[in-house]
Amino acid sequence: DDSPEPRFSDTLALDLSDVVPNLAGPRRPQDRVPLTDVKTTFNVALAEWQAARGSGNGKQVDRFASEGGGTAVAAHQRTEVSDGAVVIAAITSCTNTSNPALLIGAGLLAKKAVEKGLKPAPWVKTSLAPGSKVVTDYLLKADLTQYLDALGFNLVGYGCTTCIGNSGPLPDEISAAVNDADLAVCSVLSGNRNFEGRINPDVKMNYLASPPLVVAYAIAGTMDVDLVEDALGVGADGEPVYLRDIWPSGKEVAQTVEEAVQSDMFRKSYGEVFDGDERWNGLDVPEGDRFAWADSTYVRQPPYFEDLPPEPEPVTDIEGARVLAKLGDSVTTDHISPAGSIKEDSPAGRYLKEHGVEKRDFNSYGSRRGNHEVMVRGTFANIRLRNQLGGGRGPLPEGGVTRKLPEGQEMSIYDAAMKYAEEGTPLVVLGGQEYGSGSSRDWAAKGTSLLGVRAVIAESFERIHRSNLVGMGVLPLQFADGDTAESLGLTGEEEFSITGLAEPLNAGELPRTAQVRAGDVEFEARVRIDTPKEAEYFRHGGILPYVLRSLLRTDG
Repeated sequence: DDSPEPRFSDTLALDLSDVVPNLAGPRRPQDRVPLTDVKTTFNVALAEWQAARGSGNGKQVDRFASEGGGTAVAAHQRTEVSDGAVVIAAITSCTNTSNPALLIGAGLLAKKAVEKGLKPAPWVKTSLAPGSKVVTDYLLKADLTQYLDALGFNLVGYGCTTCIGNSGPLPDEISAAVNDADLAVCSVLSGNRNFEGRINPDVKMNYLASPPLVVAYAIAGTMDVDLVEDALGVGADGEPVYLRDIWPSGKEVAQTVEEAVQSDMFRKSYGEVFDGDERWNGLDVPEGDRFAWADSTYVRQPPYFEDLPPEPEPVTDIEGARVLAKLGDSVTTDHISPAGSIKEDSPAGRYLKEHGVEKRDFNSYGSRRGNHEVMVRGTFANIRLRNQLGGGRGPLPEGGVTRKLPEGQEMSIYDAAMKYAEEGTPLVVLGGQEYGSGSSRDWAAKGTSLLGVRAVIAESFERIHRSNLVGMGVLPLQFADGDTAESLGLTGEEEFSITGLAEPLNAGELPRTAQVRAGDVEFEARVRIDTPKEAEYFRHGGILPYVLRSLLRTDG
């Protein structure tokens, strides 16, 4: 009490009475939604989606084919999937392993739900994938595993699953119902990523929630519900059951954590983490100091150093470029480099099939990021990408499709990029605000570079992705304040030239602006190479050639 008050440059006051339960969704982790507002905001998002797609309201279809009735539920039950249905509810590893109270809380809620006679809606695919085997230990010790199992939250593995696109397919009858009626169905998961197209190709909206709320939404079966006011379902006694009836108290959670979570669990589990099982220990280990590149569809030698001269060639201005994609606001790194499942008819899917990989073994883009051939084919291949230059279905174009110019032929973005490369045509991408927001994965920049994109012109950039573009030798240009592709009348069909870069960069200077000519339109753009060191990376063609040349000079 007698210590002097510490001095800070800034202070923050937080009124704990203002802290309320929240979810995030339906498209980005930063889109926080108070639990009390989820139903309202979901319906706003649904209306916007339906307007964009030209869809109707209130659609619902039978979950099961007419032949045979309900194959997954009792034959007398009538089960329907509609807009807003929660078809995936997953307790995942991303944010919860370090907080046993959340997992214990989910287990206690499951216990109370089972005792009330509640169960998940029959169309919900449920799963439990903690990040550590310790979770299994303390759930078992707390006698809560049986209740999570009873609600379908069975252990499916440890580590990344649903939030990296490894939820697996929906049951065939549900997937067919969703696609036949073009429904906007949802997922709820306790991860930290919910970007478009990431969770499952059949799911349009994704929400992040705490593990107990994941269990609650699985029981409710829909996002079109107010969990604070509406009943979750009807109990075994025929009476409605509300979330407040089964939500565990803080005292219950704390007491169970104290009894079930023990330090020796962590010491034992983490002490064995490098031991592996008989399959791991049975792998052949190559000899030598360097990796022996094999003909693998998972890991391939990347092309970044092929034919690399010992010194960088002079930077050149960009002439005769074409637009590969014209994109809007909030294009995330998941739109640019998806992490989810690989479509069979996509360029990446065709590549894998040509190399003898069956569809069931495709895995995901996130799992194959060691293979540049897969990843470059997946760049801008997100099923929810909206390229205004063409492609996709319906009034709102979606998918990794573009028009090859000047012919105007519609094809995949990858195929168009390869045709441009054959012609020696450089490429640019047009974007809006917050270009590259999201996970800031390196592959969003690597894939862009490998497609032959020389510059990205956007209204603003996410900080890390802008840096990653420079690190891969791709020029980030920012429209002048007040300018947009629309205000300048750009359609994406123009031929682009970008000048004013070569002379200052080759002289060791940092250019601040560049002149852009797009057809008959001319404008000045801000060069977002922000530091002298970034300029040095860019002169070398990216950070990888820069580092290699630096090592060669040091060794020499």
